[in-house]
Amino acid sequence: MIPIYDLETARHTILQRTPLALQEVPLQMLDRLEALFGERLTPAQAVARILEDVRDHKDEALKRWTEKLDGVSLSEIRVSAKVIQQAVQAIPAKTLEALKEAAQRVEAFHRRQPIHSWLIQGSEGTLGQLVRPIERAGVYVPGGSAPLPSTVLMTVIPARVAGVAQIAMVTPPSRANGGVHPITLAAAAIAGVDEVYTVGGAQAIAALAYGTESIPPVDKIVGPGNLFVTLAKQQVYGMVGIDGLAGPTETMIIADESANPEWVAADLLAQAEHDPLAAAIVLTPSPKVAEAVQHQVANQLEGDDRFAALSRDRILEVSLKHRSGLVLVRDLNQAFEIANQFAPEHLALAVANPWQWVEKIRSAGAVFVGEHSYEVLGDYIAGPSHVLPTGGTARFNSCLSCLDFVRIIGLVALDPETSRKLSPLAAEIAYQEGLDAHAQAALRRLTEFSSSPAS
Repeated sequence: MIPIYDLETARHTILQRTPLALQEVPLQMLDRLEALFGERLTPAQAVARILEDVRDHKDEALKRWTEKLDGVSLSEIRVSAKVIQQAVQAIPAKTLEALKEAAQRVEAFHRRQPIHSWLIQGSEGTLGQLVRPIERAGVYVPGGSAPLPSTVLMTVIPARVAGVAQIAMVTPPSRANGGVHPITLAAAAIAGVDEVYTVGGAQAIAALAYGTESIPPVDKIVGPGNLFVTLAKQQVYGMVGIDGLAGPTETMIIADESANPEWVAADLLAQAEHDPLAAAIVLTPSPKVAEAVQHQVANQLEGDDRFAALSRDRILEVSLKHRSGLVLVRDLNQAFEIANQFAPEHLALAVANPWQWVEKIRSAGAVFVGEHSYEVLGDYIAGPSHVLPTGGTARFNSCLSCLDFVRIIGLVALDPETSRKLSPLAAEIAYQEGLDAHAQAALRRLTEFSSSPAS
């Protein structure tokens, strides 16, 4: 049962953010790490050991950790073009059609993003910016509990639209057959992945960052993952770029009395089934709506006259009980204030006249305006990438886009007269900063100007 909270209780429970470094590590995870490493290590320490091992021993370490952690003995790390093509042919036509339509929509959306170089040429010379794609991107696609072809599309297509020359994808092997799920490979083919590697976890991040005999290093790593993937991305940052540090997924729905309780409940369950740590939260000023949604959640969990009981019931039970809830607020204005403070990954507006509230939104990974623009469409096919900032990082971070795969390079090409006028001003600022060499680099050019025939 999903609980109903008053606002004060919610602020100290489900609305409270805990930084990654301060999150409590389950005892079971610590015991598992001790069994693997022979000593008590934190997840961050374990990740550091794996990164160092792969950096130093490359493919040998990559295969060893894959066998130890995933239970798979790899003969080949890279998936061949033949296997990828066979996967495409094995996918049902209906599924292939859905993937292609999603890919087209994602590409069309990202082609509208402004990533162009520009130059201003005037009497003083030229100023501008050069936009250049990174050369090589690494995409991490989770695959532990279920294949995620949508993540392939949502990460690879923005990179391809941005002009990235080489896109390498890593994804964990299946414990059942040691390979990659055919639907994931089909999505990789549709999206335009250049290389697919059957490795996951921290060891895959290490391979992308440092390179191995089989996997050339990349310039930037993007894509969501579990705690160990996130910690690995955090630790290799600086050697490579990263898109952000993904935490458990979350959705926040603001609902008034016009909301459809059945739809709101369905959207909560769709979010909560991802992970026991997933958060599915409703803010509403209406106790009636809260009770109706609570009732619908219980019914849909067990199945009703239209649909069977939900299969991921154990995950849902934990997420709904400990991380989710229906929060009673004073009014919609307060709901939007709380949403901006929480900065959710997904913010859905199940309210009358939703457009009148859009201007109030300051912090969210993605906004879903009205009940016909629900989160599941954003997960799969609407257009924007579903790789979004979590854990409150929407206060300063954005959804994955083409801008994550380009570099903006400032260009300065001033004429001699403008250089002469600006040099004393630059020198003055340099002297105030105590940087004599900077100042002299500017002033020495004035000597050239004063000795030239034009002076």
